[in-house]
Amino acid sequence: MPVLDWIGKKAVVNHHQDVPYRLIHCDSELSAGDPDSGNLLVQGDNLEALKALLPYYAGKVKCIYIDPPYNTGNEGWVYNDNVNSPEIKAWLGKIVGKEAEDLSRHDKWLCMMYPRLRLLRDFLREDGVIFVSIDDEEIHHIRILMDAIFKEKNFISQLIWKSRQNKDNRNITGVSTDHEYILAYGNRLRGDERNTNQYSNPDNDPRGPWVSGNMVGIATKDARPNLHFDLVNPFTGINYGCPNMGWRYDRKRIAHMIDEGRILWPSSPEGRPRAKNFYADLKEKFTGFSSIVGSEIYTRNGTKVIDEIFGERKFDFPKPYELIQKLVEQVAEPGDIVMDSFSGSGTTGHAVLSLNAQDNGDRKFILVEMDEKIASEITSERLRQIIKGYNRGGDPNKPVEGLGGGFRYCQLGTPLFNEFGDIDAAVSFPDLAAHIFFSETGTPLPKKADGSTPLIGEHKKKLVYLLFSAAEQGFAREDAGNVLTPDVLAGLPPLPEDFEGSRVIYAEGCTVTADRLKAENIVFKQIPYQIEGS
Repeated sequence: MPVLDWIGKKAVVNHHQDVPYRLIHCDSELSAGDPDSGNLLVQGDNLEALKALLPYYAGKVKCIYIDPPYNTGNEGWVYNDNVNSPEIKAWLGKIVGKEAEDLSRHDKWLCMMYPRLRLLRDFLREDGVIFVSIDDEEIHHIRILMDAIFKEKNFISQLIWKSRQNKDNRNITGVSTDHEYILAYGNRLRGDERNTNQYSNPDNDPRGPWVSGNMVGIATKDARPNLHFDLVNPFTGINYGCPNMGWRYDRKRIAHMIDEGRILWPSSPEGRPRAKNFYADLKEKFTGFSSIVGSEIYTRNGTKVIDEIFGERKFDFPKPYELIQKLVEQVAEPGDIVMDSFSGSGTTGHAVLSLNAQDNGDRKFILVEMDEKIASEITSERLRQIIKGYNRGGDPNKPVEGLGGGFRYCQLGTPLFNEFGDIDAAVSFPDLAAHIFFSETGTPLPKKADGSTPLIGEHKKKLVYLLFSAAEQGFAREDAGNVLTPDVLAGLPPLPEDFEGSRVIYAEGCTVTADRLKAENIVFKQIPYQIEGS
């Protein structure tokens, strides 16, 4: 397999392992709708955000869609389409070192993309699919990158999207580039729903609706002599001869079709017999998904939606949510998780909410946006408006009904672990409790844990406890209260009436016997080693 090399590659191929794990804090004021919807919008560097999310969602995401910077060099857009943002330049200088000064913009782009794609791979389910939008600027590079990270054998297709309807007459090459690409890697796409309108039952066949199918073959007599013979209607004696390319079926198969009444016989010998193909016999209810995707859906559709929501041009060249919705519905069933770590204006979140509203599904989205201004003023505001409803273009006479749902707005906080693998000294009991509860249950703490009780929360017949002393971390001392002893166990808050679930207790040490833990349905997890993300 071809290997792609570039300046700075050695510095980034394993960098995802060194990215510090950060805490995630949810801001209720910037969140909207149903707080328990399971949807997240995380503001922060997407590399650090992905690492922070990994303990909760590793191997659980069914569909990933990303629309990374195309690296056109354009810095004038609201969402810079290059790698010269201050954040990326600072990151390259830190990770790549002095060599970063010699990087071409393609080298920079590859350095930026590699660790982010590598982390995304860890989120994907075994049956999941990742889609990547890109154009001619970097398609040749990212195709090889994707082959290496997601494996060449998992390549599904290089889809083509006709992104513009009108030709661009200003291009110095004389060619109007009217398309973009969407790379797909992973398991497989579902396909398009078969059009059943073509099936009917004009003769009231008890086997149900059917459609007539071609019986003429595609092979020469030299290639397939067994398919070349005269076909005679045994009921009328009409001989239909043999087509130049023979028949699609051999004599034995046709004899079987005749016995089952599956052939339509023309009244004229010049006609061609056709097969009765029954809908009930279809093994697959879907046809192939066209590699030309999003017919009649152009970039301007996405721009129009932004204009209608905000009443002005707030974001340049957003993808149409209808395009992303077509991709998502190919992969994600109700209840599945959809991720976008280059969320921009929030198109993927819009697509998921729209699809859920159509089929009453409960798909979840996880969005990450680096730019704080875009995340708080555009991404979250767009989601908020489509959730509750808005007036198109600000006109109260043009209301748009809300799609429902909700999301939590989150930001990255303190690194949880220091360079030695210990819990960072700045991490407080509420910080650690929130992380442990989220990683253990997959849901945020309903109420902030203040340390007044070791019981930090309950979720689906599971009680989660934390014995932790910020001042004594790293030392398992009974007098510090960070060790699970028989006395501590006996002093835990009483179990709820008729409780039949399990208890998970995090502490820096344990002196309770394994037999007693098992008898009382308790799982002990040692801090920091058994905390996900450590």
